[in-house]
Amino acid sequence: MSTASLFPEYYQDLIDASDAPSDARNRLIVVSNQLPIIATHKPTENEGYLWEFVWDESSIYMHIKDSVPNNIEVFYVGTLRADVDPTEQDDVAKALLDNFNCVTVFVLPEQWDQYYNLFCKQYLWPRFHYKLPASDFHNVPYSRDLRKAYVHVNMEFSRKVIETVTNNGNYIWIHDYHLMALPTILRRKFCGYKIGFFLHSPFPASEVFKTLPMRNEILNGLLHADLIGFHTYDYARHFLSCCSRMFGLDTQLKRGGVFLEYNGRNIEIKIKPSGIHVGRMELRLDQPDTRVMVEDLKIRFAGKVVLIGVDDSDIFKGVNFKILAMEEMLKRYPDLVGFVVLLQILNPLRGRGNDVDDINAELTSVCERVNNKFRRQEYEPIVLITRPVLLHERVAYYAISDAAIVTPLRDGMNLIPYEYVVSRQCGDVNNSAKKSMLVVSEFMGCSPSLSGAIRVNPWDVSATAEAMFTAISTCDNHKETIHRNHYQYITTHDVLNWARGFFEDLEKTCVDHSHKRGMNLGIGLDTRVVLFDKKFSELDVNILENAYNMAQNRAILLDCDGTITSRIDKIPTESVISMINKLCSDPKNTVCVISGRGQDKLGKWFGECDKLVIAAEHGYFIRWADNQDWEPCGRTNNVGWMEIAEPVMKQYTEATDGSSIEKKETAMVWHYEDADKSFGSHQAKELLDHLESVLTNEPVAVRRGLYIVEVKPQGVTKGMVAEKIFAFMAEKGNRADFVLSIGDDRSDEDMFLEIGEGIKKGEISNDNSVFTCTVGVKPSAAAYYLDEVKDVLEMLEKLGRVSNGE
Repeated sequence: MSTASLFPEYYQDLIDASDAPSDARNRLIVVSNQLPIIATHKPTENEGYLWEFVWDESSIYMHIKDSVPNNIEVFYVGTLRADVDPTEQDDVAKALLDNFNCVTVFVLPEQWDQYYNLFCKQYLWPRFHYKLPASDFHNVPYSRDLRKAYVHVNMEFSRKVIETVTNNGNYIWIHDYHLMALPTILRRKFCGYKIGFFLHSPFPASEVFKTLPMRNEILNGLLHADLIGFHTYDYARHFLSCCSRMFGLDTQLKRGGVFLEYNGRNIEIKIKPSGIHVGRMELRLDQPDTRVMVEDLKIRFAGKVVLIGVDDSDIFKGVNFKILAMEEMLKRYPDLVGFVVLLQILNPLRGRGNDVDDINAELTSVCERVNNKFRRQEYEPIVLITRPVLLHERVAYYAISDAAIVTPLRDGMNLIPYEYVVSRQCGDVNNSAKKSMLVVSEFMGCSPSLSGAIRVNPWDVSATAEAMFTAISTCDNHKETIHRNHYQYITTHDVLNWARGFFEDLEKTCVDHSHKRGMNLGIGLDTRVVLFDKKFSELDVNILENAYNMAQNRAILLDCDGTITSRIDKIPTESVISMINKLCSDPKNTVCVISGRGQDKLGKWFGECDKLVIAAEHGYFIRWADNQDWEPCGRTNNVGWMEIAEPVMKQYTEATDGSSIEKKETAMVWHYEDADKSFGSHQAKELLDHLESVLTNEPVAVRRGLYIVEVKPQGVTKGMVAEKIFAFMAEKGNRADFVLSIGDDRSDEDMFLEIGEGIKKGEISNDNSVFTCTVGVKPSAAAYYLDEVKDVLEMLEKLGRVSNGE
């Protein structure tokens, strides 16, 4: 079964925001792979079993409910980390919904294995951490079955989310790489959903991301969110690079934010490091069981300098490199032998895989070797803890440790350093001054936030060893200063601040949703949901024909390339010339072709159209009929600025393979359609800034279009031509009572906007007979669309037959 068969219909329908369910109260629906719930199957006195549920305080998602305004209900959608018998699922789901506002997604075991263990953990997750398929033979190969499982589970999530939505004001916040197809699935159901997405893992560089067979579907999925969050600038930068290289999207900077324009929506990119719940951590330190354990650990490690490491058991945490760094430090500084201990907690596996088994076997072997090498009476340098460690235990280990060593090879945020600093803050538990030291990898998300931490390249064992020595040998005053700065940052940037900030940004980003309507284009995960003004619709040729029949003074304004000629063939065919002549022969019609091309080419192409008005170079030159001369639009033809612009364009052309310069009589265009998209886009931005700088005192406008940077005289637009046509008709006493304007690119938007102004000025007598139309379904100022050039020609041919009485 292919992915496409999961979405059998081909969507090309309009969806209005009013179609959504309605209710009084707003909700924030937090969607994550697993619910922030700990489920325990406990035996009862009568030899039965009873489910017990509690909040998982270690889950970052749990704390979201404490961060939003009181008038917002918070619901959670996700799977349960427990095997629930199908006969119990309804009761479990009801209990979680009634007591925790949690909506449970149940997935069949074999489906879960393919979705989570194989596709997510052994296929997607390694790639997002820069481990390519060819790295070793343990990698899970991509298959259509795994892809199908991923899509299927995302669809199961979508059903539960849709069941939870109550009104148009609901917000949906999706988390992490397990659910990257979900925004597309939801958006195609209802375009007005307010969707945020936060990626908690790294986002790889474009060269790595582009190796994914599902790359387009994944990127398209993320781009169907309204707000996309990343922990660091680097991860956001890689994402934006992929958008540029793969989809040709340009980054926009507005009001201090970073935005992408995609299918009529402005998507905000948010860089917001998450945090921990400081209050709950400090509460744990005050609990009796924590205090008892702290005292026991102080006795156990009396006279020792303790380094703490807490890592998940996976291939990217670099624990084996950390052990080697510990060995290197003890070799360099033998006086530390017998005094310095690395207490390494290794959290249990989240997934499965031979590569993880191998890395753990290697780790155990390295620990044994180092311990055998440096073991003394009642001393082992490496204390490896592989059992599950509860939160209060972890806090106790933090409290007695002199420095934390967190050096993953590649990681998302990683909040272990934050937990360590907060645990070291409570001096009454530590019985010591409030001080701490951190050695962290430069490849983890929290690293930029910790200004006083010692950053290392974890692959460099020697440098890590030296950093560990620095951490324990630094003077106490410096440790106290670093600790104080870190603690202040962590308390002001906690998880509540992170969640509150993201939700507030989501509210702002989605404020205009009610004014838009959407159209689904495509199949399955390739669907693009394009947003338009609510009045935007396909041009009804029958309605157009009726208005055409009733009108007496018609203005017909046509773009050339991509409208009446294809962008491939470009030269108008004989049938196109014949069709234009039919329209021009009607005395009620004023027909104008407006193009960015030069006079010579347009004069040659449309030489047989005697009564056709032609506007060349976007309207700088106009010829009102075949027997008249070209005339500039009331401006002197001063092109001295070209001597300044041409050398600048040549410089960028020489530096950008695949680019070229087109020189017209009054304009110059730099084309980069055949260049590398990312590099070409970057060069276009630089060229735009450069030209605006050197031409600042010249009477020209520098603008960027689709794969072009153009310099042309100020005030020359297709909108100006439309204005002249209406004035020309009014001077003859034939004020337009019918307007048909068709174009396909950005330059035509000026024409559509000017027609709206013409209605306000009274230059058009019947606003019910105004038809602005764009070619292709895309966001536009036009009121209507036609799919392709063929449809435009068929429509114009039909109007021509009406004029000729056929």
